[in-house]
Amino acid sequence: MNFIFLGPPGSGKGTQAKRVCEQLDILHLSTGDVLRDAVKNGTDLGKQAQKFMEAGDLVPDELIVGIIEEKLQSGQLDNGFVLDGFPRTVPQAEALKKMMDKNDKRIDSAILLDVSDEEVIKRLSGRFTCPNCGAMYNYPYNMPKKENVCDKCGHPELVRRPDDEEAVVKNRLEVYQKQTAPIVGFYRNESLLREISAEGALEEITDAVLKVMKEAR
Repeated sequence: MNFIFLGPPGSGKGTQAKRVCEQLDILHLSTGDVLRDAVKNGTDLGKQAQKFMEAGDLVPDELIVGIIEEKLQSGQLDNGFVLDGFPRTVPQAEALKKMMDKNDKRIDSAILLDVSDEEVIKRLSGRFTCPNCGAMYNYPYNMPKKENVCDKCGHPELVRRPDDEEAVVKNRLEVYQKQTAPIVGFYRNESLLREISAEGALEEITDAVLKVMKEAR
């Protein structure tokens, strides 16, 4: 069972991918982890990717697809996987499809975690860290008991990461709509798209995702 998780920043793709992969005993493949593993293992493609990463440049699509293909051919993905953070564009989705076809594999579903822009802004601008002890808080699942005060050490002022400021979050959403949202149409045309509301209780969303995944097998 092989799946792709789609959705805007703040939709919970990474959180849900980890939860369902643990329950189904399949691999969670985030783009960052895939690249770091390839670099750590010193593969030829990993060495090529490292040059781009060290220069602060985007790793080319063909390299990312090639690294995923290495994992596929090694047998590491035989039990199935969830791709989180890739593909982000239609050309990436097309490259992934060609790679899967070449290896006689298939994507069972592309699951869209649907969440409103208003909710994304609340979630991302509602992420805070304690500058004293490093404790992390986020809306809506892990809020401090007293507003802006750390539960663990009592520090009186939590801080927000610069990329979680509301203006930055709105810009990230605009980028998503321009670059990533079109792949929703790609997978809809492939008859692989499944949509799930990602607003509500964490456990309820996980149950809905698991239901879709099991139905797709």
